[in-house]
Amino acid sequence: MRLKNVLIVVKDIDRSKRFYQDLFGLRTITDFGGNVILTEGLVLQDKSTWEQLIEKETIHGDGDMELYFEENQMDDFLKKLEAYPEPVRYLNKPMEHAWGQRVVRIYDPDGHMIEVGEAMDFVARRFCRAGMTLEEIAEKTQLPLDQVQGICQVEIASQRSVHEQSHSHSRQR
Repeated sequence: MRLKNVLIVVKDIDRSKRFYQDLFGLRTITDFGGNVILTEGLVLQDKSTWEQLIEKETIHGDGDMELYFEENQMDDFLKKLEAYPEPVRYLNKPMEHAWGQRVVRIYDPDGHMIEVGEAMDFVARRFCRAGMTLEEIAEKTQLPLDQVQGICQVEIASQRSVHEQSHSHSRQR
């Protein structure tokens, strides 16, 4: 068995489609009118259609779930949020957690909570490029040391290659 989709109930399906397409780059896979399947496994379900299906009125919670997206170009995403034609409601303004991950939490047009954060492998590579030791990165990010070693292996090899190239150019002169 595997989890196939996450369905969220929305009041205005067209508005929600625009929101997820414009801000998160999701594309429509199938549009049944009252039910829209987007890429990444997100399904938008019209509130009235949903209530007919489950034969019950729905009540939206407050902070009882969140959709989580990863975005490593956080500054670009924040600019996209600010430029969005409708006001975006923030739960938390952009921040950096103690473990180094930059995140922002917003609400979609129906009040569903969304967190957008940098991928932790991206955070570890950023710290590696900044000169932190693998042990310091593991302590800061709370990732296991062997995982940090695997993530930073490519970064360390790349730094060595650049260092060796600069030394070989200086020797040729």
